[in-house]
Amino acid sequence: GKEVVVANAIIAILTIGGQQLFSFFTFSCPCHVGQNLIYGLAFLGVPALILLVVGYALNNQTWRLVTGKSSPLREEAIPNRLLRCKLICFVLCSITGRALVAPVTWLAVTLINGSYYVCAVSEYVPVHYYGVNLNVTASERRRTLAAFPCSQLVPLELTRARDEVILLLRYQSQVAGWLLIAVVVITVFLSYCLASCFSPLSFLHFRYWSSYVHNEQELFDEATEQHSRLYAMQHVRKFFGFVPGSENVKEIRIPSLKEWQAISGLAFLKQVDEEHYDYSLLHDWALKESVNGKYLKTDEDP
Repeated sequence: GKEVVVANAIIAILTIGGQQLFSFFTFSCPCHVGQNLIYGLAFLGVPALILLVVGYALNNQTWRLVTGKSSPLREEAIPNRLLRCKLICFVLCSITGRALVAPVTWLAVTLINGSYYVCAVSEYVPVHYYGVNLNVTASERRRTLAAFPCSQLVPLELTRARDEVILLLRYQSQVAGWLLIAVVVITVFLSYCLASCFSPLSFLHFRYWSSYVHNEQELFDEATEQHSRLYAMQHVRKFFGFVPGSENVKEIRIPSLKEWQAISGLAFLKQVDEEHYDYSLLHDWALKESVNGKYLKTDEDP
């Protein structure tokens, strides 16, 4: 839907801006044999990998898929094994498609920029194509080529060859970047076409379904916020003796040292029976303990 397109556009724009800032402040080719390739590939691949992992982590569908019995893909809901596999594959493709937006944008922008690629492969360029005859050993030749990304390290007699090599490498990098963009655009377009062809819903019915799912999620989130707040309020009221936000509080409860200790500290989600959990230490205390303790009267007019 429109929200997905807008979200992907925002992610792409933020990635482009981040890449430019990242390159400006941090990238500096070492211009040394063996280090150029590692450095260039690290700047190309590592941020893309991090963005991919973050893309997976920020997608709610990822956590629905990996939360075991809480997943909508459990056996009871989908008894057909083939159908389960198809649904899992569909969800994985959907998650991966969203997660790839940032890393693909990063790779495309860095390739079009060209600096990382130039740094990574400069020492492997065959310079004899440019009329340069380096009567040195292979290791010396690679050392000279590795210095090409750093103009201040290149001898004057090799300046023209260096400029031609840099132009060639930038050309290769930018072509690879645009090819990557073209492949991604065509793949996305064909994916949407195939999804529409195999969809059991008509065009308007699909739009209605998308709208329904979006509205249902919004309403569910609102109900979750209100329900959890009201539920938590009962436990807080039991502990302190009044409802938070009340204007006319006639008495407050003074918790004991033992009770403070009971609700303090760290705790995991606790299963109390087959259907219910205790969400916190205060929740556990409120369900187990009876209402008693010391109360203090308060004045209505201070």
